[in-house]
Amino acid sequence: MAMRRRDLGKAMCGAVLASASTHAAADAPPGDTTLIRGGYVMTMEAARGDLPEADILVRDGRIAEIGHGLPAPAGADIVEAAGTVVLPGFVDAHTHGSISQMRGLYGNTPETAFFSVTSRLSAHYTPEDTYLGMLLSAVESAASGITTTADFFDNVRDRAHAEAGLKALRDAPIRARLLYGMKSKTTADPIDLAQVEEWQRGWEEHAAGGRLSLGLAWRLPQALDDAQAWAVKDREWETAHRLGLPIQVHVSGTVPGRPEAMFDALIARRMLRPGLQVIHATDARDDQIAALEEAGSGLVVTPLTEHRVGYGLTRIDRFAGIRRLGFGIDGSALAGFTDMFALMRLAALTQAGSARNEQAVSPRRLLELATVGGARALGLDATTGSLVPGRAADLQIVRLDAWNLAGFDGGDPSALLVYSARPEDITAVMVAGRFVKRDGHLTSYNVAALHNQARQSIRNIRRRAR
Repeated sequence: MAMRRRDLGKAMCGAVLASASTHAAADAPPGDTTLIRGGYVMTMEAARGDLPEADILVRDGRIAEIGHGLPAPAGADIVEAAGTVVLPGFVDAHTHGSISQMRGLYGNTPETAFFSVTSRLSAHYTPEDTYLGMLLSAVESAASGITTTADFFDNVRDRAHAEAGLKALRDAPIRARLLYGMKSKTTADPIDLAQVEEWQRGWEEHAAGGRLSLGLAWRLPQALDDAQAWAVKDREWETAHRLGLPIQVHVSGTVPGRPEAMFDALIARRMLRPGLQVIHATDARDDQIAALEEAGSGLVVTPLTEHRVGYGLTRIDRFAGIRRLGFGIDGSALAGFTDMFALMRLAALTQAGSARNEQAVSPRRLLELATVGGARALGLDATTGSLVPGRAADLQIVRLDAWNLAGFDGGDPSALLVYSARPEDITAVMVAGRFVKRDGHLTSYNVAALHNQARQSIRNIRRRAR
């Protein structure tokens, strides 16, 4: 029997919230009005471009106005941003938050390879471990300038774990999509579609004022010629389609021909559609990429982790024809950290090095993929990903006075951010009009306590797995 939500809430509060977070930071009503004054504003909207020494007026969680010399409304919270860059929060369009405690355990040997370690330890998670992993991932993301994440939750051991994951994202200071998946990374166990339908019918109760959304973490059959497995997968896909839920599906691997066959199966079975995002697709053929674009699907590439597990090199130019293209961290346990600057840098260096051309990719394009591109891939670009009046006030403020940014004297900061910036240069992060990081510090979390509890969590998981 699934744990009742109020019982789960008590368990989580006792285990985590009493010392790591006393409330859901991003659920609290935003301040009535904030005026961010004098920063270099990168709207990431082509028609608007950049606005040097500009102001952003935020009211009731949304951007009300952007311009120069905006008057400060009475009672407004004034943020002096001169000498900083203000840009949209990053969009991590694909991650695996629940396993974030496993960071440092993948040692590149047969026994310590990613899939073997993850599969072995994931089976020994409790709901509390699930909660801690997903909360740790989301809080770390917020501290790193990521304001939106799509969490591919594929360790749903039972309904109590599902409730724990949902609670973690509700308690987190971030805009999030929970992608409900299977019991493990294999496809032996089907998705609990009954719970998905229950959640979707009552989603207003879970949505945290529109900050959270629901989708399906979907996987193709291990054997692509298994008719019985396809019957299960068809039912999952059709349920998501009927409920209007977005879907994410992995297309990757090192088995010769398998990623290609996976993509071909999606095309042949007419499963590509708007609202579906293909993940990785590192070696996709041109005709497969064209089919994805024609169907209105999105693509999320994950350079840090594809390189880490030896699945190939992510070359951005291969996907130039895709309008709904974004970046994914793919989980801090494997990527190392929720560092979108590092991801952009790796993508830039991979592209330039493989093309033997310094000018192979522009820094501005990489910033687009990390912000509005990811939002567009997820179908959230009308809400977030760019700084435009009427959209959610999801943004970050980057200081330019650190050693790694020293010497910059103005102009387009795109190259500076991509090649030189780090998460610690982010002085403030706002989600839905509320500062979740300010003056370089998270506003609602005891970070040391959260880290200690994550450490104890993985210690207990490893003990149970012996």
